[in-house]
Amino acid sequence: MFGSRLRRNNSAMKLLVIEDESKLAEYLRKGLSEEGYVVDVAHNGIDGLHLASTGDYELLVLDGMLPGIDGLAVLTALRQSKQTPVLMLTARVQVEDRVKGLQSGADDYLLKPFAFSELVARIQVLLRRAHPARTEAEPIQLRLGELELDLIRRKATRAGQRLDLTVKEFNLLSLMLRRQGEVISRTELAEQVWDMHFDSETNVVEVAVRRLRSKLDQPFERPLLHTVRGMGYVLEVRET
Repeated sequence: MFGSRLRRNNSAMKLLVIEDESKLAEYLRKGLSEEGYVVDVAHNGIDGLHLASTGDYELLVLDGMLPGIDGLAVLTALRQSKQTPVLMLTARVQVEDRVKGLQSGADDYLLKPFAFSELVARIQVLLRRAHPARTEAEPIQLRLGELELDLIRRKATRAGQRLDLTVKEFNLLSLMLRRQGEVISRTELAEQVWDMHFDSETNVVEVAVRRLRSKLDQPFERPLLHTVRGMGYVLEVRET
């Protein structure tokens, strides 16, 4: 349903969606996650302001009408301490409302209802404006031997054969390809790909690596994904 456009060098960019309509909030969380972003969601102005003020986000998607405190109040308070890019969503069609939002510090406005593709395009523009060096330097494709990843079309192939990867598997492989030859710990993989602090009781990384390996290596003669006992995982071509 959704495509991929923009990536950070080592991990997905982190966004905060502040939206009280639960269905829309979940739609945005799912869609933006499939675009490769790490997404947090707040359903009211108070929680949203707390997360925006204390968290490290690249961009905020902020609804103008929220319970607790409204979007303009969140924006005004946030601008006292941070200049995080803000894309505001609104159902209000009056020009005066949008002008007020822009004067309060919004970087862009999007009227509801909107097309998801337009939302993504506007997010890309704001991120490029905020981080020109990072986004312009981002490669379109990653390669290791016969393995290729197309970051624009979210397509992975090995020896010309398409690999059917989930969103997390693609993000995991993308991270490891960017850092090919480098051992990456389970802790860092959990933080970068799942945006979670490592818990020794959680085997989410091992399960994902096992599933990725079954698609990436098992159909082929030479493995690329290797386990370094007690340290983590590394993606590299090894001599036989």
